[in-house]
Amino acid sequence: MRMVAAYLAVGSNLEDRARFIYNAAARLSQTKGVRLLKVSSLMENPAVGGPPGGPAYLNGAIGIETELGSHARLHELLDIERELGRTRRVKWERRCIDRHLLLFGDQIISSQELISPHPLMHERRFVLQPLDGIAPEVVHPVLQMSIRGLMENIVRAEPMNQADPFRTINK
Repeated sequence: MRMVAAYLAVGSNLEDRARFIYNAAARLSQTKGVRLLKVSSLMENPAVGGPPGGPAYLNGAIGIETELGSHARLHELLDIERELGRTRRVKWERRCIDRHLLLFGDQIISSQELISPHPLMHERRFVLQPLDGIAPEVVHPVLQMSIRGLMENIVRAEPMNQADPFRTINK
């Protein structure tokens, strides 16, 4: 079967945030039909959505190659979240681990349970910055721009005098 490159966003805003993210990456690397390519540096940023004053997130990106189809990969990711203790009760709630399938090769997927490319990834610095660190030349199949180009758009759109709430955490 053909291997497909896929990119995931991962984040956590509870307890030992980095441990949850690295455990998710380790669990992916142990999954049959998956080869872990890269894990980005982590960045800390304010929570987006949810109640005001929520704890800051650590976010990162993971690159993999997989033999599994996109929907099978999604179900595997949900299983990993459950194994790490994630329960889904309320949208935007605090979470020990959160993952999103950002890109699945150059495929454009739109189903009730999966949309890829992720529909908001090009608007979110906390998604693009870690992804730019591991896959700058990968092209968004809808927008036909590289991840680096999308990241440059976000940086250009930010006011010059705005304090930078994003902080890179070395691995």
